[in-house]
Amino acid sequence: MQPDILEIKTGLVMLKPSHEVFEAIVDPHKMSVYFISESNGRMEEGKKLIWKFPEMDMEVPVRINKIVKDKYISYFWNDEDGKELLVEMTLTPKENDSTFVVITEKSRNNDEAGIKWLKGNTEGWANFLACLKAYLEYSINLRKGAFDLSQMPTS
Repeated sequence: MQPDILEIKTGLVMLKPSHEVFEAIVDPHKMSVYFISESNGRMEEGKKLIWKFPEMDMEVPVRINKIVKDKYISYFWNDEDGKELLVEMTLTPKENDSTFVVITEKSRNNDEAGIKWLKGNTEGWANFLACLKAYLEYSINLRKGAFDLSQMPTS
């Protein structure tokens, strides 16, 4: 039997202390190197922000829910159907100054629209974590040029 509700949950270890990981997520200047193209502010409890993404010509409203410095970040944003979804990021310190980052996004019904959301956003969060890791550990921007579709072969 399939569950009625779909939820995304993914995680990856960053070889950096939780404070550095936290700052890379809440600071819009740092986040613009690996995730968004711009934000109108830092992630702080109760703030309403607008994020822009390099691959989309749209503004995404984000409502910051709860912040626990160096440990937890949660916010709400809308999916393409306008449904408000909760995103939670938990930062757990590990040995050797590393941090396990777990991202959960909740939730959609287990139907065609929900499965489309699950597929797209699971890929998106895996990309977020890979880009965050490349940025934090190696100062590499994996997104640079990644969405310049004019470079794609036409055949």
